Amino acid sequence: MRILILTQYFIPETGAPQSRLLQWARQLSRKGATVEVLTAMPNYPEMSIHQAYRGKFFLTEEMGGLTIHRSWIYAGSSKAILPRLINYFSFVFTSLLCGIFRTGKFDYVFCESPPLFLGITAWLLSVFKGARLIFNVSDLWPESAEKLGLVKNRLMLSTAASLERFLYRKSFLVTGQTRGIVENISSRFPHKQVYWFKNGAVVSELEAIQADPLLREKFGFKPQDFLLLYAGILGHAQGLEVLLQAAEQLKQVPAIKFLIMGSGPEKEKLLKIKETESLGNVIFLDSRPKSEVIPFIHASDAAVIPLRRLDLFKGAIPSKIFENLALKKPILLGVEGEAKELLIDIGKAGLAFIPDDPADLASRILYLYTHEQERKEFGQNGYEYLQKEFNPEIIVNEFWNLINA
Repeated sequence: MRILILTQYFIPETGAPQSRLLQWARQLSRKGATVEVLTAMPNYPEMSIHQAYRGKFFLTEEMGGLTIHRSWIYAGSSKAILPRLINYFSFVFTSLLCGIFRTGKFDYVFCESPPLFLGITAWLLSVFKGARLIFNVSDLWPESAEKLGLVKNRLMLSTAASLERFLYRKSFLVTGQTRGIVENISSRFPHKQVYWFKNGAVVSELEAIQADPLLREKFGFKPQDFLLLYAGILGHAQGLEVLLQAAEQLKQVPAIKFLIMGSGPEKEKLLKIKETESLGNVIFLDSRPKSEVIPFIHASDAAVIPLRRLDLFKGAIPSKIFENLALKKPILLGVEGEAKELLIDIGKAGLAFIPDDPADLASRILYLYTHEQERKEFGQNGYEYLQKEFNPEIIVNEFWNLINA
């Protein structure tokens, strides 16, 4: 079986889809599939082409036994809608050319969305290659863009919704990252086969990345400090102001420290809040490759995982959760709905706080800080729940059986 994974985002970029798709590609290869990846020149989240890839229009490289095809993309840092559209459609065009002329035949084209527009390339390639289209939805678009206030133009939203319907109809299979996404699509397209393709983490791969016993000392943390880690995109959806507001309320406990690691459109605003409020208990670090993030998870006492308080996110499960569970770290989860039900109510992997509520977050932090034994129990519970319900080997094996059937 030959599978082409089409995605705008891929390793060596940092981020959830990048890690997840690499994991899936490796697992499918182990099942006997020939997997190739068609992606953009690395540029995210800095929105600047990585030095090693500049000046190239097409490039094919090998990465861990995978063939990776890359094509040029316009990477601008402007947040305005027109430059963002140019960013998306530049890759729609170049990936189509690359896919037609630089790749062979495939049985399946597996497209990662968002961006939704990449589905145009996926559908055309499925026609050219005589392949079945699998459309994977990790974020409902344009619904999420509208509810977050990122896109307000009614014509653009209507056009995107029409494209969404077209792509679902043309897909052999639609897959969703969470149960909430699957239920949303199934309710609107009851005759379409929609499959829950779970996320997860390979525990052995993460455990193989050693802890750095000197890391806390290198970054100025004391042995007795209680270190809370957020590592990921600093974006609109995360609502990271709640971390800084909770830090303001916890100034009287100097041992509690917040480490925020990553890049994104909200970083400048967050840094300004830190400066204005003189938050010495908040430390920012730039984004790092996944292999360099893992030692920080080892060194932390708990992970804080927030999203804004919107109905849209009641069906979301942030992927950064799984790396913390794999390393037995308790989580402070500011996400309502599916994630809370699975990971807090059932998995007992940590504590939930009300999204966008800094007082509630601060109280949960204080509880974890003063209950060391429960922290250990939460970490162990999460580790066991991950192995049982979000084991990538089992997840990919079930998907493999589905597409073979």
